[in-house]
Amino acid sequence: MITHPVEGGLFRGLAELEQTESGWLPHRLPRAARAQCPDPQLAAVEAQPSGVRLAFRTRSTVVEVDLLRTRTVLEGVPERPDGTVDLLIDGGLARQAATSGGHTLLVDPATGLTTVEHGSAATVRFAGLAAQEKDVEIWLPHYERTEVVALRTDAPIAPSPTGRRRVWLHHGSSISQGSNAASPSTTWPAVAAKLGGVEVINLGLAGSAMLDPFTARAMRDTPADVVSVKIGINLVNADLMRLRAFEPAVHGFLDTIRDGHAGVPLLVVGPLYCPIHEHTPGPGAFDQSALAAGQVRFRATGDPAETSRGKLTLSVIRERLAHIVRSRAEDDAHLDYLDGHDLYGPQDFAEHPLPDNLHPDATTHQMIGQRFARHVFSAP
Repeated sequence: MITHPVEGGLFRGLAELEQTESGWLPHRLPRAARAQCPDPQLAAVEAQPSGVRLAFRTRSTVVEVDLLRTRTVLEGVPERPDGTVDLLIDGGLARQAATSGGHTLLVDPATGLTTVEHGSAATVRFAGLAAQEKDVEIWLPHYERTEVVALRTDAPIAPSPTGRRRVWLHHGSSISQGSNAASPSTTWPAVAAKLGGVEVINLGLAGSAMLDPFTARAMRDTPADVVSVKIGINLVNADLMRLRAFEPAVHGFLDTIRDGHAGVPLLVVGPLYCPIHEHTPGPGAFDQSALAAGQVRFRATGDPAETSRGKLTLSVIRERLAHIVRSRAEDDAHLDYLDGHDLYGPQDFAEHPLPDNLHPDATTHQMIGQRFARHVFSAP
């Protein structure tokens, strides 16, 4: 086996690569952005490598990657399954493997206190591959912080050529990061990118799509041919701002993106249908009765009457986003709006309910990705 240097040229879909004591940690936000927000939620999710993959050409029949994962476990909440590593060959999903070992971050949701149970790196191994020249992509887990410790193959490798496809830069919430998707290459953005024939850079940040200026600047400075931003659900379930702050924040976010992407197609996507927050403001909270039964479900705790005083709901956000885009489009021919109901609407809820009242399941990720690809990339 040949041990290869872990270097930035092998990676796709990240902002930068940090050398740690154990290996190399992909970041989806650059250091300057991370320095401007001490929120542990953001720090955790931006280092979960949704959409990040190693990409190289090789004749290898065996590929091994040593990974040091960090799982986040909320005390009293059912644990997520182990993460998944997807192996794609020439663009098609060929193998999958579960992650193991690593560290566990235990979080008390009531107090925010955390403890760490330390572990060691584990090897993900794919063997029996065809001994012919091929494009290999290793998609890292979309909801586990993952350090790449070592990469080995039984034949030489070369970084996959860049620039063969258009680059799509997308920002959104946990649904965009992958929520309940089955694996990293089957999140809805990954599905849409494959169908649309584009390279995705996924800035879906669970619980952290907050119209943060540093995220807008990161997007401004990231080369891309198509840009999209999905806005809404985190602003509501965090009860982050009122209508007076919301509209200027949207304008400022789009202005900053446009500073680096003048003339690039820019799509604003409204929130998907979510019954608990359609007409009820946040904050969102765990449904304690469901937790007592060993299930994860969310509920809205706000008062619908407070929308008259500027509290945000998904229906309010959709209406205002559509208005903002219409007004800006008079001077921006490359700006468009996509109603989230066109991706997942009330008519879909009966057939594809949200298992936890907030996030779509794996099958629905596929459906959303297919619909996005048809609307945006004219995919069949």
